[in-house]
Amino acid sequence: MSKPRPKHLDLTKIRFPVMAIVSGMHRISGAVLFLFIPLLLWLWQESLASPQSFAAFTAVVAQPLMKIVLLGLLWGYLHHLCAGIRHLALDLDFGTELAAARASSKVVLAVSIGLTLAAAVALW
Repeated sequence: MSKPRPKHLDLTKIRFPVMAIVSGMHRISGAVLFLFIPLLLWLWQESLASPQSFAAFTAVVAQPLMKIVLLGLLWGYLHHLCAGIRHLALDLDFGTELAAARASSKVVLAVSIGLTLAAAVALW
């Protein structure tokens, strides 16, 4: 007799494979980037409008909390970019084997985090 299927899945107890984690983070990063478009457009507008607004922009961006938010958005963008390239390769049937898919998922995580850390060191 087979074990009955659970009625309610406990997602905290399920161990997702790295491919599922990267795919989920790709979706989440895309949604977060979309939600933060107004902030990014406002910052861009403030940086270009006039010398006074650029000074205001510099004051806002100099705040530690804003630096952390912008760094998180930069990571979201870089992760979304790297994962998107990975998904395009998978759509073209490159790296669809299990070992290659695991490796490419780990590469996406490593590259996006590495590029974010490099940018943080350069910009902080």
